[in-house]
Amino acid sequence: MSHEPAGTIPEPDETSHQSARTSHAPDETSHAPDSTIPEPDETSPPPTDTGPAPTDTGPAPTDAGDGPTDAGDGPGGAGRKPEELRSHQWYGTDGLRSFSHRARTRQLGYLPEEHLGKPVIAILNTWSDINPCHVHLRDRAQAVKRGVWQAGGFPLEFPVSTLSETFQKPTPMLYRNLLAMETEELLRSYPVDGAVLMGGCDKTTPALLMGAASVDLPTVFVPAGPMLPGHWRGETLGSGTDMWKYWDEKRAGLIGDCEMAELESGLARSPGHCMTMGTASTLTAAAETLGVTVPGASSVPAVDSGHDRMAAASGLRIVELVRRDLRLSQVLTREAYEDAVAAVLALGGSTNAVIHLIAMAGRSGVTLTLDDFDRIARTVPVLANLRPGGRYLMEDFHFAGGMTGFLSRLTDVLHLDRPTVSHTSLREQLAGALVHDDEVIRDRARPLAAEGGVAVLRGNLCPDGAVIKHIAAEPRLLKHTGPAVVFDDYRTMQRTIDDPSLGITADHVLVLRGAGPKGGPGMPEYGMLPIPRYLLEQGVRDMVRISDARMSGTSYGACVLHVAPESHVGGPLALVRTGDTITLDVAARSLHLHVTDEELTGRRAAWTPPPARYERGYGALYMEQISQADTGCDFAFLARPGTTPDPYAG
Repeated sequence: MSHEPAGTIPEPDETSHQSARTSHAPDETSHAPDSTIPEPDETSPPPTDTGPAPTDTGPAPTDAGDGPTDAGDGPGGAGRKPEELRSHQWYGTDGLRSFSHRARTRQLGYLPEEHLGKPVIAILNTWSDINPCHVHLRDRAQAVKRGVWQAGGFPLEFPVSTLSETFQKPTPMLYRNLLAMETEELLRSYPVDGAVLMGGCDKTTPALLMGAASVDLPTVFVPAGPMLPGHWRGETLGSGTDMWKYWDEKRAGLIGDCEMAELESGLARSPGHCMTMGTASTLTAAAETLGVTVPGASSVPAVDSGHDRMAAASGLRIVELVRRDLRLSQVLTREAYEDAVAAVLALGGSTNAVIHLIAMAGRSGVTLTLDDFDRIARTVPVLANLRPGGRYLMEDFHFAGGMTGFLSRLTDVLHLDRPTVSHTSLREQLAGALVHDDEVIRDRARPLAAEGGVAVLRGNLCPDGAVIKHIAAEPRLLKHTGPAVVFDDYRTMQRTIDDPSLGITADHVLVLRGAGPKGGPGMPEYGMLPIPRYLLEQGVRDMVRISDARMSGTSYGACVLHVAPESHVGGPLALVRTGDTITLDVAARSLHLHVTDEELTGRRAAWTPPPARYERGYGALYMEQISQADTGCDFAFLARPGTTPDPYAG
């Protein structure tokens, strides 16, 4: 095969970077497309030709025979001098502190020649024994280090919070901002010139990038990659999506314990995150669209040898970015975030991406709103035929062309002249990209849906907005009026949902409150409320469900989510009563509670706020600082504008 032509990296504006990071929008005029990256030397970065492009990243998003695009090196160009590196203030001065830092590095077993004058690369690794999505990242970090060493850098691995979606309770969303804080403070407080972020399981991708954006160093993201497809009795299974499906089949009495025991061993067969277009795949695809990964990285299966090569290529790339001082702020522009929104909507991606991208953009000094999602949703069709809204899985998507192939079918709505970590422009990165399976990645003439897969709703029940993944709902429910059945909390709902005395029919609207950012706490993925057992036995598989919760990106159904403001802070959801009539109209983008304003005023006067959930610790900090879903659920003191100085290391 032949790689696409190598790209170049834009020259940074030397006046646009300060020792203190600000939260204002980045300077978008500081890109010089004719600058390039030099070939690394063992001790210093001379202005020599870079030679061949780094290794490919695995099976073929852009070419049928081998990996996706190369990392985009170009010949020539002078790099930063060793004394211009951030790590120099730790290692390179004549003072006592530098002497101590060098002595302690000898204690670690490193020779002076191994690190002095070289870019120091922090590898932030979310590996853990309790996180099956990331259990392979311990090994992948070695491939990243290999690339860093080969490029003439000095890699240092840092363990950070793993945020295991499966095991951490009440929800890893409670701790997303904690990992973002850890990322930011770790990168700022150590002798680090650039960062490689290793994550993928749902909250880790936004958390790592939020923290890194607040520090604004050269950065590359390494996605964990999807697991292998599941199998059971001749069926191909999608993790999460088929778990929900067969759990309902069991509740309906159609399968028993023996089948469920077999499914336990068939749903998740390897390391890696969910291989549906759930939250993990959605957000790693968004990261690739943003331009912070090497091309094709987000869809490489976790256990494919191409994943090792992608990790090594990322190690090579970050050293080059440090030498050019290409900061994250030059990549994470407003145009990049709008393109990520377009990609998520065209993928039929997870509703969770709405919250996370708003928060990520805020850390980059970009104001992204629900209105932006709704506006862009009307301009892009759904082209990815992936579960839960379609048929196929991530490995199919990878071999069909991956994100480079997919984005090549959206070029009319993308900002093609913005830079990525691998190329001068997204246009250059997508040059020559191919799609190899038109059933997995549809062409524009045959979309799965005419508009993006997530709709933003407004109305008196959600004055600050709500979302629904309408492509994963039964079409008959996209315009529906019915009486409400209200549950005040998730435990009560679990205990009573199957009680026939509630008189729930398929036409009712199930309402759950007390599950938002503060009420959950942490906004757990409760939004796919269970359907009563007796209705499942009658063949009912979808109902309108409304909550201030989130739901798993692998879930499906007519589930209205992220109702804002949440009930815990007195939003209208707190005032709904069983028997009230509610109308959902997705085409009109409307969610309406048929109760008069006078009646709602009376109910509000009688409403009392719930008691505080936490009296101390991180939970108390969380409750004090967390914002609502429509603004990204970030902490107020982290999201606000301002500067944070680099530490003095002398």
